[in-house]
Amino acid sequence: MKDPVTATTGITYDRQSIEYWLLTAEDAACPVTKQPLPRDSDLTPNHTLRRLIQAWCMENANRGIDRIPTPKPLLSISHVLKLIRDLKFPQLYINSLRMMDVLANESDKNRKCMVDAGAAKAMVLLVIKCHEEARTTGLEEALRILHLTWTPTPENKQLVKGNSEFIESILWVLRNELLDERVAVKTLAMQVLQEITEVASSSLLERLKFDFFKQIVNFLRENISQQATKSVLKVLIEVCPWGRNRMKIVEAGAVFELIELELTDLGQNMTELIICLLAQLCSCADGRAQLLKHAGGIALLTKRTLRVSPATDDQTIQIFSLVAKFSATQDVLLEMLRVGAVAKLCMVVQADSAAYLKKKAREILRLHSNVWNNSPCITVYLLTRDTR
Repeated sequence: MKDPVTATTGITYDRQSIEYWLLTAEDAACPVTKQPLPRDSDLTPNHTLRRLIQAWCMENANRGIDRIPTPKPLLSISHVLKLIRDLKFPQLYINSLRMMDVLANESDKNRKCMVDAGAAKAMVLLVIKCHEEARTTGLEEALRILHLTWTPTPENKQLVKGNSEFIESILWVLRNELLDERVAVKTLAMQVLQEITEVASSSLLERLKFDFFKQIVNFLRENISQQATKSVLKVLIEVCPWGRNRMKIVEAGAVFELIELELTDLGQNMTELIICLLAQLCSCADGRAQLLKHAGGIALLTKRTLRVSPATDDQTIQIFSLVAKFSATQDVLLEMLRVGAVAKLCMVVQADSAAYLKKKAREILRLHSNVWNNSPCITVYLLTRDTR
């Protein structure tokens, strides 16, 4: 044992081991007595046993036994509150912020204590103040603390759900040229924005300005890190259904950037997010027009169908359906033939796909069979084999 603690049942365990047990066990109970133990059970340091272990280590030092260090005292809410108060004083500001950053990175226990002390609220107000004063000192630490200690508690939701000032502060971080070389700061800002949009009120999301989407799409184009890009995609998916946001995202040029991004092949998870967002944007005419304007749009969707996941298949077939119903010019139909989209739709009908996907693919094929039946690119056999 390195840090012996005694549970309320009177049994002593190593702190790290019993905390992990209480966190992960299906039924939290004392491993020895089998008595129930609350997951946030008080664990009392067993100083006597720790001193005995340390003495034994010293006696056996000549055998290569290292002395265990005395554990650090547990973080208290009062200590966190003092650090938050010290942020108001210029001479203490940066040291207090760095200390909070270290504590937040140290353990889940510390983060929970900081949550209880209201660290997230303090960091939101600090980021807004940095924006108002155009000050970047301590910004990275504040964003990291906020990201690590953020939990959607009722108080935190109330703080940010209608807080357009905080969203503007995050946008300031993203467009700040002084931070262009600091990838970590902008990545953290994007992750925080994702967390905020997940709890923001519908009225706030409906009132997002075009400039918001233009900056977010520009950030998507930069692709500074995979974490940041993933957060961008999640933010756009979250805000897309509200108000005129879908049109604003399209106007900001997102469809082109999404196709370009997917052509770099960032992996299954990113592909699912990109195709999901494309499906939402293609539900409007301008979104479909941008998709068809890109030379690789139809070809990309064709390649991803039946190669990523059932969720992606659902979205790509949905896009093909929308294109076939509302944007099917002669050139588009011939493009679908040329890049293999029609052949892939036939494969969906014949493959072990979900019944509703087969039905949707069959509807698309029948809708323009008069064009596709006469093409040497696809045999009539493929179009007529499954008559159900």
